Amino acid sequence: MFEVVSSYFNMPWVYYTFLCIYFATTITIIGVILSENRNPLKSLAWVTVLFLLPIFGIILYLFFGRSIKNKRMISRRNRRKLRKYEHSPNVDKRSLSLTEESMQMINLAGTLAASPFYPDNSVEIFTDGASKFEALKRDLRNARHSINLQYYIFEDDAIGREICDILIERHNAGVEVRVIYDHVGSFNVKSSFFKKMKRAGINAYPFLKVSFPQFGTRINWRNHRKICVIDGSIGYIGGMNIADRYIDGGKNFDCWRDTHLRLTGPAVRALRYSFAIDWNFMGQPLLENDTDHVYTPEVDAPRAGIQLLTSGPTSQWSNIAFMFHKAIAGAKKRVYIQTPYFLPTEGLLKALQVAALAHVDVRVMMPRRSDSKMLTYASSSYIAESLQAGIKIYFYEAGMLHAKTMIIDDEFSSVGSTNFDFRSFECNFESNVFIYSTEVNERLYDIFKKDLERSTRVTPFEWRKRPYKQKIAESIVRLLSPIL
Repeated sequence: MFEVVSSYFNMPWVYYTFLCIYFATTITIIGVILSENRNPLKSLAWVTVLFLLPIFGIILYLFFGRSIKNKRMISRRNRRKLRKYEHSPNVDKRSLSLTEESMQMINLAGTLAASPFYPDNSVEIFTDGASKFEALKRDLRNARHSINLQYYIFEDDAIGREICDILIERHNAGVEVRVIYDHVGSFNVKSSFFKKMKRAGINAYPFLKVSFPQFGTRINWRNHRKICVIDGSIGYIGGMNIADRYIDGGKNFDCWRDTHLRLTGPAVRALRYSFAIDWNFMGQPLLENDTDHVYTPEVDAPRAGIQLLTSGPTSQWSNIAFMFHKAIAGAKKRVYIQTPYFLPTEGLLKALQVAALAHVDVRVMMPRRSDSKMLTYASSSYIAESLQAGIKIYFYEAGMLHAKTMIIDDEFSSVGSTNFDFRSFECNFESNVFIYSTEVNERLYDIFKKDLERSTRVTPFEWRKRPYKQKIAESIVRLLSPIL
């Protein structure tokens, strides 16, 4: 006993100093986490990481745990200028033939983010990369004034190089071309790819470039939006990035099933406004007088009232999560969700369970195997309690399901970049359009039904029989789900 104590006190002073610094740092970080009054689940997850992963847990927190809530992306003065050029319509809501639930959704979006309601837009729906990129390339080649393009991933592959060449050609023809790509999302892309654009004169910049000494403060905040605005009159938004795998499924999947929209009509102004804010946030000039041309809605495309809602780690509220919660809570007939990852917040999970227990037809479709093994385990950990409440879970079997759609009853639907997970709701800069149209709702419903033919419904009996090792992996990964 005395030998142990003696050896203990004879240990190098450097070790004691390091130990004291480590414990002081850990306690300080825990104090910061508790003082921020975050979601208890997320706070507990970080405390667990700090205790279970000595030293590495502190590094994880410095890179992924810090909060930038309420940080202003753009000055109030510049925001007012952009609003003036957005030409928000003055719509008499009493004249709209919408349900009371839709009216409440419109009011909520307006309160959360001052999101205007734009009537009379045309919506074209793409469910595969080949058709979406053909339409996008056609519209890019026909651009006459401006192209504002923003993607989380812009790969240096066949489709990426083709679009890059079109952008350079249009720039040489006098079109103003601006490109935002996420630095983390496009981390694997060689810098020479984007330098080629810049050498050609295109304004192409990474969002929150990750470099020292800002590395620890930026790597967790990812701009996950996929927006393109052409001549101020044609807009694209949805779940597809610019990469070959959205066309051919890539190396790991037979197909890549996604949902993307082409919009024409006044709602394109909202996409342009969103791009302008991100552009100014990166230190670029304010886009006050960007092109705004009148565009006649497509004859064959369904008409819809639309609101665009953006959210991110700087937002006061979890804008898109709040909208989802309200939509689910107000559902009377059905709630259909497609998402690549199913990691709902506690509030959203309870909302889905309550709806299902109230005999609303709640269905969640996710891929059998996603592009992230860890996220597949994390998503699976929520299935048992969903099934217990009567939520119908479907595994998409044909390939990677990357669509981010929500269909509520017969009138409301949403498409965008937001996954049904913690990261999208709290850490990523996201954008979704909320669509008020029975025709668009019906088309998305038909697409969902077709996807059901390529899916397998999960039954409680079969789910209980899954391998014990899988259950353990799910339970472990679920502890980290709030910070994945």
